Amino acid sequence: MTSSPFAGPSAADILAELTELRAGDAPTQGGRVLSYVYDSGLGELDELARDAAELTRPLNALDPTTFPSIAVMERELITFMRRALGGGTSRFGAGGIVGSVTSGGTESCLLAVKTARDLWRAEHPELAEKLARAGKMPRLVTASTVHAAFQKAARMFDLDWDPVPCEPDGTVRVEGFEKKLGADVALVVVSAPAYPNGALDPVAEVASIAKEFGLSCHVDACFGGLALPWWPGLPDWDFRVPGVTSISADLHKFGYAPKGVSVLLHRGRSRHRAQFFATTSWPGYPVVNPTLLGSKPASPLAAAWAITKRLGSDGYAALTASCVRSAETIVREASIIRGLNVWGAPSGPSIALVADTTVPADEQVDPHHLADELATRGFRIQHQPGFTQRNGVRLPHTAHLTITPVTERTLPELVPALRASADAVRGRRQANPRLELLGMQALGYAPKREGGDYRVPSPDMAWRILKIAGAGTKPGGKGSSLPGKLAPLMALAEKLPAPVAEAILIELLARVSEP
Repeated sequence: MTSSPFAGPSAADILAELTELRAGDAPTQGGRVLSYVYDSGLGELDELARDAAELTRPLNALDPTTFPSIAVMERELITFMRRALGGGTSRFGAGGIVGSVTSGGTESCLLAVKTARDLWRAEHPELAEKLARAGKMPRLVTASTVHAAFQKAARMFDLDWDPVPCEPDGTVRVEGFEKKLGADVALVVVSAPAYPNGALDPVAEVASIAKEFGLSCHVDACFGGLALPWWPGLPDWDFRVPGVTSISADLHKFGYAPKGVSVLLHRGRSRHRAQFFATTSWPGYPVVNPTLLGSKPASPLAAAWAITKRLGSDGYAALTASCVRSAETIVREASIIRGLNVWGAPSGPSIALVADTTVPADEQVDPHHLADELATRGFRIQHQPGFTQRNGVRLPHTAHLTITPVTERTLPELVPALRASADAVRGRRQANPRLELLGMQALGYAPKREGGDYRVPSPDMAWRILKIAGAGTKPGGKGSSLPGKLAPLMALAEKLPAPVAEAILIELLARVSEP
């Protein structure tokens, strides 16, 4: 008789433990979490995504010649996306609009930058060599509000991130881009829209100037790529703009697919092929990767493919119309709350709330205190720290709301909760990390060294600082917890030099999952 290979708990016990763990998570449905979660509100779509994902769970999307269903689903998904993003007409020659499915927005952004850098090097070998001899790098030009994935890409692919400063309302001027463009720019990036405030960058104007300079221009529509095509009253921002050379858009956001699936589309086959990695210079199988991953799951692709087929353009239009109504309601209601305002003029499903500094301080509503208070009433919105740009102009600290179709159902509860939370914190000044800073001094830590550079804290020192800010061990000694309220932590992050704040935040996230 063969003995069982199973030495652990029963399957039922393991699933019961997982169920208990999940009970501590923020709800992914119902519209209570207004960031990270993209809920269509349609149970049928969730079931369809689950079933499609399960059918393809064993597949490896590394090789679509072995699993031809992968190629069919990717081809049809790309076809849908290029039509949605203005690239589906016959006027696109030389291969038209082509692209790849990726594991998420960050990978799409990384690949867009890597592709543009490689093309720039091939087109400017002498300039590339000259910059290298001078210890310089080609530049990546974006607005200050571009997604942080592009900073990551610049670090990974040896580019100098050169952001265009925004106005205090979060908008960016075309002239700011124009002043920075030159032969040493490998890529220009514009957002549709910018995640922090929902502002639509001046895509057509910037892409036109980039084209005059002979530069690549990428539109980061990871956030809005499946909402803005049906959002009313917007100027052209997609492949209808001749100077746009690539676009990223996430299916796991307003495509309502499970994490993680995105697309990166290029104008023309030559640009797309520059995205690939291929080698026969090893004794194994020929490796050909269109994305950063080698082996990759097929389930997110299958779920996205199934959802786009079920919804079609008309279905997405209907879901987007719900987002439009909710966004208009929240903008209107927030604007009439004394001491609170909407940051800038959002053009899409992203809204940021900011203190109204035109009223006396004792009547202002601090957005971070508002977010903490709103959490006690069952709704979670996202803290966004203030940011001083390279030109010295400061962008305010805000609270972000992502609007999804299910938001419309929650408005009868969300709007009163927003009003009540504002009333509860009105006049409370922005959190002051004075005690945390004094505690750092007591620990013998000072961010600045003699000579002006910064001393990044060790992991242990960073954790001691975090404990002063309210982080600690969860009840029962199981893992590390976040501070109960995030406003003080955000205020500390704003006060500290960026390298120091980043080291402390790294420690916070690392400790949460550390054994």
